[in-house]
Amino acid sequence: MKKIFALAAVVVLALVTLVGCSGGGSSITVAVPNDATNEARALMLLQEKGYITLKEDAGITATIRDIAENPKNIQFREVEAAQLPNVLQDVDYAVINSNYAIAANMNPLTDSLTMENSSSAYGNILAVKAGNENLDSVKALKAALESQQVADFIAQQYQGSIISVVDNPGNGFDDSVNYDALAGTSISVAASPAPHAEILKIAQEILAQRNITLDIREFTDYVQPNNLVESGEIDANYFQHLPYLENFNEENGTNVVCVGAIHVEPMGLYGGKQTTLDALQS
Repeated sequence: MKKIFALAAVVVLALVTLVGCSGGGSSITVAVPNDATNEARALMLLQEKGYITLKEDAGITATIRDIAENPKNIQFREVEAAQLPNVLQDVDYAVINSNYAIAANMNPLTDSLTMENSSSAYGNILAVKAGNENLDSVKALKAALESQQVADFIAQQYQGSIISVVDNPGNGFDDSVNYDALAGTSISVAASPAPHAEILKIAQEILAQRNITLDIREFTDYVQPNNLVESGEIDANYFQHLPYLENFNEENGTNVVCVGAIHVEPMGLYGGKQTTLDALQS
C-alpha cells in the first residue's frame, strides 16, 4: 500500500511540473524550448498574447514554474529547441525559434499562427573568446557580417522572417584591418545551419575577395559552439542572442563575449494538432 501511495505522489508531482499552474477546462499542450532564456522568451510571447500571466518578478530566465495564471489549463512540454519541429505533430502548439523553423522547411511568416514583436534585445550575435575582440581576423569577419551585402541578403532571402539589426551597414571591410597580413589565412566560425550558415556564406564571399578563407562549421545544438570558442578550437560563433550567452557564461564559467549583433529571429507559435488559435482564444 505504501508503494501505491508513493507512486501516486510521483505521478501528481510530474503533472504539476508539466502543467505549471493550471486553470479549468480541457487541457491544451504547448511545447516550449527547455533552455532558460528561450523558454522565458516563449512564455513572454504567450503572455503577450494573453494566454498566460507570469509572476511579476519573472525575468529572462523564467520557466513554467513562474506562471502565475493559466486560465486555458495549458500543459507545457519543455523540449530541446532544435527538436521542437519534430514534436510539433504530437502537441497542440509549439513555440519555435525561426532558425529551427526554417531548417525544418517552415516559413515563419506564413506557417506560424502568431509571432512575437521583433526585439533587438534578442539580436543574434557574433561572439568570440574574451581578449580576442580586437584581432584583425575577428574585425574582418565582423565587418563582413555587418555589410550592406549581408543586410540585403537577409531582407531578400527571408522576407521579414529574419530581420537585420545592423544600423549602418558598411562595404564589408574594416579600414583598420591589415588584410594583406590575413591573406592566405583561415577564420573558423561555428553556426547553426539556417539562417546563420546561409548568412555566413555571403560573408565568406566578401572575405574571399581578400584571399581569406571563412571555414563555416555547422552545429545543431547550443552548447558546443560556445565551448569550442572558449577552448580556442574555433575562432568565433554566430548562432545565439546575448541573454542566452550571458546565462551560458554564468552557468558554465566560460568567458565568451559579443562583438556585434547581426539579425533578430522573431519567435513564432506554430500549430500542431491545432491549425488555428481557436483553442487558445475560446
